[in-house]
Amino acid sequence: MRSIAGSILKAEKPDIVGMQRGACPALAAPMQTGDGLLVRLRPAGGTLSISQFRHLASAAARHGNGVVEITARGNLQIRGLQTESVSPLAGELDAAGIIIPDGVAVEISPLHGIDADEFADAADMEAMLRSKLGDLLSSRHLAPKLSILIDGGGRFSLSALIADIRVVAQPAGQWLVSIAGDEEGATPLALGTADAAVGAVRDLLQTLIAHGRRTRARDIDKAKLRAHLREFDSIRSIGPAPTKASFVGVTKLRNGRTILGVRLKFGQARATDLISFLTSAENAGAREIRLAPDRGFFVIDLAETAMPALLEAAICCGFSVTANEPTEQIAACAGAGACGSAFYDTKALASQLIDRIPALFDGSLKLHLSGCAKGCAHRRADLAIVGAAGGYDFVVDGIAADEPAARIAGGGIDFAIERLARLIEEERGAGESSADCLKRLGPTGLAEALQQE
Repeated sequence: MRSIAGSILKAEKPDIVGMQRGACPALAAPMQTGDGLLVRLRPAGGTLSISQFRHLASAAARHGNGVVEITARGNLQIRGLQTESVSPLAGELDAAGIIIPDGVAVEISPLHGIDADEFADAADMEAMLRSKLGDLLSSRHLAPKLSILIDGGGRFSLSALIADIRVVAQPAGQWLVSIAGDEEGATPLALGTADAAVGAVRDLLQTLIAHGRRTRARDIDKAKLRAHLREFDSIRSIGPAPTKASFVGVTKLRNGRTILGVRLKFGQARATDLISFLTSAENAGAREIRLAPDRGFFVIDLAETAMPALLEAAICCGFSVTANEPTEQIAACAGAGACGSAFYDTKALASQLIDRIPALFDGSLKLHLSGCAKGCAHRRADLAIVGAAGGYDFVVDGIAADEPAARIAGGGIDFAIERLARLIEEERGAGESSADCLKRLGPTGLAEALQQE
């Protein structure tokens, strides 16, 4: 592993990447956005001490615009940087002891090492991969956004996350290696010991490198891989499976440890709010946080007696601590003002929808509010509202770039919201969820409802 400062200070200034998909905005190559430069960080193990997280938030306020984000994959983002402020930021994070591993970001189970229900410690597998495959993981011939996931199981698995390479713990010390998908959709390739799993990942990385930076796991001929690794037609994952739909709120682990899952609304927080909450958490005895998928983090090892005050502190800072709040069902990109590609203010529209169509948010729906057709904040959703030069595109059960069911002029969004509310109220059957209702009506039904006079 290399210090943060060492990884970027070797150059006079960091490389700046444009706002295209396929670019990963690391400290060494920040991304230009509508509010300045953006950098994305994945601390080692997805773990920070309370003190380190507070230092990071303070540095974000000094060198950026004071906005800190946690992505859908549980990575940190700092916004509003300038070219001359990236190196000082890196120096401060380095001084705080925050380590960012070289090469491909590896996402691991958030409660690794502390969850008695996990099959294996994902951090141990990550250490094996980095120790034995470090040169491959750092290769410049790998796709910039290549994703590797290690899931040890337990209360909060990573089964819903899509990855190029998945390494998932199984009972009896085995590991399943699969590619291109989430737990249900990925193609299994190898099942065996930890050493066998590392060997399979080595073969996969070598194959990806040989094909060049434009190649992702989904592009590889799976039949040839199976023949090379062995015959694995009968492999199926037998664990882990998630046991809780949302990480948000208070959870008591089987070993007696109490943790608090905190979600940033729409994945964003002001640095001042984070600092205030982290100070309260430290006063409550917490010493560590674990970044979590779906835009949040766990506060580890809290006394149950301290929990009511900490829950109140989180709410006062604008964070979600109750599972399945409407904001948890909305994936909203940075939006206009924060991204030069966005055509509308996604957060403002989210608030309008929550206020005016509460029935839409019954816990079933995944809504994607995307400022443009790139769809940075989410992949597939039950409903996506996508910004366009002429207004808003509505996509049913798809991604932002799909052909829209309906196009609404910018000035017609208020009428569209009213018609969507009426559609849910009048068309949803008894016991039917809002997601199932939209799926049943399909693009044609939505288009007719939104465009009726």
